[in-house]
Amino acid sequence: MATQYEISGTTAKGIAGSVERGVAEGTLAPGAALPPVRRLADELGVSPGTVATAYKELRRRGIVVTRGRGGTVVAPAPAVASRRPPKVPQGLRDLAGGHPDPELLPALVPPSRLSPGARSHRSSPRLARLEDAVRDWLRADGVPVEQVTFAHGALDLIGRVLSVELRPGDGVAMEDPGYHHLLDLVSALGLRNVPVAVDDEGMRPEALRAALRAGVRAVVLSPRAQNPYGGCFSVARRDALADVLREAPEMLVVENDHASEVADAALHTVTGAALDRWVHVRTVSKFLGTDLRWAAAACDPVTLARHDGRLLLTSGWVSHLLQETVLGLLTDDGTRALVARARAAYAQRRTALARELAERGIAWHGASGLNLWVPVRDESAVVNGLRSYGWWVAAGARFRLESGPGVRISTAGLRPAQAVRLASDFAAVLGESEATYGG
Repeated sequence: MATQYEISGTTAKGIAGSVERGVAEGTLAPGAALPPVRRLADELGVSPGTVATAYKELRRRGIVVTRGRGGTVVAPAPAVASRRPPKVPQGLRDLAGGHPDPELLPALVPPSRLSPGARSHRSSPRLARLEDAVRDWLRADGVPVEQVTFAHGALDLIGRVLSVELRPGDGVAMEDPGYHHLLDLVSALGLRNVPVAVDDEGMRPEALRAALRAGVRAVVLSPRAQNPYGGCFSVARRDALADVLREAPEMLVVENDHASEVADAALHTVTGAALDRWVHVRTVSKFLGTDLRWAAAACDPVTLARHDGRLLLTSGWVSHLLQETVLGLLTDDGTRALVARARAAYAQRRTALARELAERGIAWHGASGLNLWVPVRDESAVVNGLRSYGWWVAAGARFRLESGPGVRISTAGLRPAQAVRLASDFAAVLGESEATYGG
């Protein structure tokens, strides 16, 4: 065996559970090879069919993958846990987290009018006043608002709609590079991530068409502030993607506008392009606070019914206290002014670093949002090199499926004056790594 972990079990369920425990505990790391079917069957005293059934179940649930002659190995992002970023070493400036600047977030003050006693809101899960505010918010950007709903954040909503629409093994067209928690979520649902290349205008139409031909049943795309690449739809790109999407009317289209108010780019949404099945989701965590686990969505009637039906059977509704807090902030003039200031500050900080990198001949991507994506040849060399200068950036591996290596730099808290030193240190690290690259 290529690992010290001892797989146990006498049934397919037991063997699969043993492997899953090893993955969850970290003993079986991503990429670790499992024994060949016949060898493990001999070791456990079971039939090869029992082991094959266990491996099939593990593949279905996204815990392992089969690589032909390479055998069966633990998946790069096993579905028993999400790929959490490593802890920031003490004393380093954190540019890896992707979080907003706390100084540009409003104070979170719960409403003074609390819900009296214990009661159910299942019959009226959404505050009518917040529904009206959401419709005004989305309508201003051209999103159809006949049906709206709420969830406990964007990942919660996306996970729910995918789980009610798709079955294990179905393919989902995903941005590559893309948001690592979304990639992990798809795997955790037993679905397949089908990579779709992106550029500075978002998903590439020809790559999306290839994914459709491969039989994907859903697509998740970002119209602006794409994480980590920073792409944003132009009108031409939006129209080209809409043309491709209309070729598969039965497919669910999930548009994730996660940065919305601080994306510093206009929204060109595909949701008004006569699609049959679609949902546009927005969260407020980037501009109102990461503890506000709330998202709004507009969608077609079928998606609304399926999402809300599943929500009714689980948490039932989104806390009315949370809804009251969000409503108060969304309609507050002072908060609106703060969000406008944050949007301008984030754009200035991102473009300042981009300018400094470009002056040193370093390519970057980041047309909108809170991050820059910098292609590199060796992620580890750059991450460790910048660590020696006091910076902590995110290695691109956890954002990638098939795309080339890079690092993500979160610029939300990086003042323009600091961009000069970071760019100089980055150039120095690249120079120092030339010996490793061999010229």
